[in-house]
Amino acid sequence: MTRTQPPQPARPRALVTGVGRTRGIGAATARTLAASGWDVAFTHWSPYDARMPWGAEPDAPQTILAALTEHGARSIAVEADLADTATAARVFDTVTEQLGEVSALVMCHCESVDSGLLETTVDSFDRHFAVNARATWQLAREFGLRFEGEHGTGRIVALTSDHTVGNLPYGASKGALDRIVLSCARELAHLGVTANVVNPGPVDTGWMSQRTKDECTAHTPLGRLGTPQDTADLVEFLCSPRGRWINGQLLNSDGGISA
Repeated sequence: MTRTQPPQPARPRALVTGVGRTRGIGAATARTLAASGWDVAFTHWSPYDARMPWGAEPDAPQTILAALTEHGARSIAVEADLADTATAARVFDTVTEQLGEVSALVMCHCESVDSGLLETTVDSFDRHFAVNARATWQLAREFGLRFEGEHGTGRIVALTSDHTVGNLPYGASKGALDRIVLSCARELAHLGVTANVVNPGPVDTGWMSQRTKDECTAHTPLGRLGTPQDTADLVEFLCSPRGRWINGQLLNSDGGISA
């Protein structure tokens, strides 16, 4: 007698932005979501990494895709310049066509170039706000316009920072991101979408000098730096049914450095 296996429930689909390097928070988040049962689309933009001190990692998208596949996830990588106002809609079109409707939007993308109040240029200021604030609004807008999932199942999570001194355009644009995402908790209430912001604290993904590492470690009660996995675990929880009651919050997941 042949027993028919019951059909497996469809995996929900997440879109994770800013997954350009294997050691980044975005990559850890994508892997963690895949391991917990999500199909995952992610964006990357290698020209940004190429002009940063850590440099581009050309093989990263394929390496990350392979890791997601090992967890049984369908996945796609989309190259996306989020400074372009047409990008958000194009990304959602591509992901919807190839994977299906997105039920979790996790925004890990950023523009981050150190400069203070006196030396920041207008071009740099505008680029930071285009990527960190305007693109965040456009992505959340596309998510809200397209979401048709069951009430209470939609998720928006974004990463932020409170670093402003010596890093003015980054910190200011992340402050704008906070307000945009937290407003989604009210603006998208009719869809039952939760929206939260996570401040991961000091996480070394290749940008920290040894002096910065030492200072952050010394000032963190737990005596260590954060890891990408620390943040990924919280994001996965917020996206899961277990996180359904957490909404409209800016969560400090920073080992206590802000205490």
